[in-house]
Amino acid sequence: METLSLLADGFAVALQPVNLLWALVGVTLGTAVGVLPGLGPALTIALLLPITFHVPVTAAFILFAGIYYGGMYGGSTTSILLNTPGESATIITALEGHKMARKGRAAAALATAAIGSFVAGTIGTLGLTFVAPPLVELALQFGPADYFSLMVLAFVAVSAVLGNSVLRGLTALAFGLLLGLVGVDLQTGQPRFTFGIPELLDGINVVIVAVGLFAVGETLYLAARPKAAATVMALKDGGGMTKEDWRRSWKPWLRGSALGFPFGALPAGGAEVPTFISYFLEKKLSKHPEQFGHGAIEGVAGPEAANNAAAAGVLVPMLALGLPTSATAAIMLSAFQSYGINPGPLLLQNQPELVWGLIASLYVGNVMLLVLNLPMVRLWAKILSIPAPWLYGGILVFATIGTYGISQSPVDLVLLYAIGGIGYLMRRFDFPTAPVVIGLILGPFAEQEFRRAMTISGGDVTVLVTRPLSATLLTLTVILLCLPLLLRLRGLRRRR
Repeated sequence: METLSLLADGFAVALQPVNLLWALVGVTLGTAVGVLPGLGPALTIALLLPITFHVPVTAAFILFAGIYYGGMYGGSTTSILLNTPGESATIITALEGHKMARKGRAAAALATAAIGSFVAGTIGTLGLTFVAPPLVELALQFGPADYFSLMVLAFVAVSAVLGNSVLRGLTALAFGLLLGLVGVDLQTGQPRFTFGIPELLDGINVVIVAVGLFAVGETLYLAARPKAAATVMALKDGGGMTKEDWRRSWKPWLRGSALGFPFGALPAGGAEVPTFISYFLEKKLSKHPEQFGHGAIEGVAGPEAANNAAAAGVLVPMLALGLPTSATAAIMLSAFQSYGINPGPLLLQNQPELVWGLIASLYVGNVMLLVLNLPMVRLWAKILSIPAPWLYGGILVFATIGTYGISQSPVDLVLLYAIGGIGYLMRRFDFPTAPVVIGLILGPFAEQEFRRAMTISGGDVTVLVTRPLSATLLTLTVILLCLPLLLRLRGLRRRR
C-alpha cells in the first residue's frame, strides 16, 4: 500500500502541465532520433545535458526518460521499413519486420511493434515500481563466471537459431568476435588489430557494423539484382493488424516482456541478449516455424517487447545501485551528478518526489508514445512506395551522414563500406548477419568476465562448472548445441 501511495504522489508530480509538456517533448524527440542510425537516446541526452543548468531536476529527468523510451520505439521503424537498425537492440526486429515490409505488410509490422512496445513498456514500468528490490538482490548473485556462461549461452542460441546452418551461424559469430577484439585491451592497455590507425584504438562502433551489414549490404545486394531493385513495394494490408495478427502477437508480447525486464535489471544485462533469446523462443514455440526468415509476425512482436521491457529494467540498477548498465543510463547518471544527486539505495529516501515522479512519467510517456505512433503507421509505411532505386540511394546517403556524424572520421566511412561489402557477400552466400553484431557487442564483455573469473579463481577453469548458476547455463548451452544434431539423426533413422 505504501508503494501505491508513493506512486500516487508521483503521478501528482508527473501530471503537472509543465511536466506533461516536457514528457511530450521527450517522447517526440526520442521517436524522431530513434529512426536515425548513428544517433540514439544516449547521444541526444548527452547533447541536452547543458539544460541541467537551467531546468528543474524533475522536469529534466522526465524529458530524458521520454527521450529514452521514445528512442526504443523509434528504432524499430527503420529496422522494419529500411532494414537499417536505429539501435543495436532492434537488429532482430529487422530480420522479420523487413521481410513483412517487403511483402506489403509494413503497417502490420509497425503496429505490432508499437503496441508491443506499449505493453512491454507498461509491464516493465510496473516491474520497476513493484519488484525492483528483489531483482536487484538476484542481480547481485551473478558473478563473473556466471556472466561468462550467460554470454556463451547467448552465442550458441543466436548461432543455432539464425540462418539455415549452425556452422554458418558460428562462422558469422566468429567474425563478430574478431571485430570485437579491435581496440585497446582494457586489462593490459595494449592495442589489438589497430594496424597503427589511431581511430581504431576505441574499437569499432556497433552502429557502423549494424548499418554496414544491414543497410549498405542490403542495398548492394539489391543493386546486384536490377530487376528486384526496380520494384516498388506496395502496401497490401489495410493499415493495421488483422485478427490473426492479434492472435499470434499477444503471447509473444507477454513472453518478450517477461524476458526483457529481468535481463535489463541485471548489472550487465542490456537489451540485446533478451531480444535474441525472445526471437529464439518464439521460433521454437510458434505454430508456423516455417515462416521465420520470411516475415513471421511473432519475430517482430516478441523481440520488440523484450527490447522495451529491458529499457525499463535498465533503470533498476541505475536508481537502486547507482550502476549504469547502458550508454543512456551512464549519461543519465552524469546528469544526476550535475544536480549533486548520487543514485543508490538512499535515493528513494532522500529524493522520493524525483524518483516517483520519474516512474509515474514513464506510464504517461508510454501512453503518449502509443497515441503518437499508431496514427503514423500508414504514413511511415508509405516510405516504401518510393521507387526502390531512389529509396536505397537515400538509405546510402543517410547511412553515410549518420556514420560520419558519430565521430566525424573518414576511417568510419571506410569501415562502413568495407563491412557493407562483407554484408553483401554474406547475403549472397546465405550467411546470417545478426551473429556478427552479437559477437561484436557481447564478445568483449564475455572476454572481460572470463578473465575476471580466472583472476578471482587463481586460474582455475573449473569455477565455470562448480558455481551452480554457471553450470546450469553451460548445461543449457550444451543441450542447445547438441539438440538440433540429435533431432536430425533421429529423423534420418526414421526415414531409413
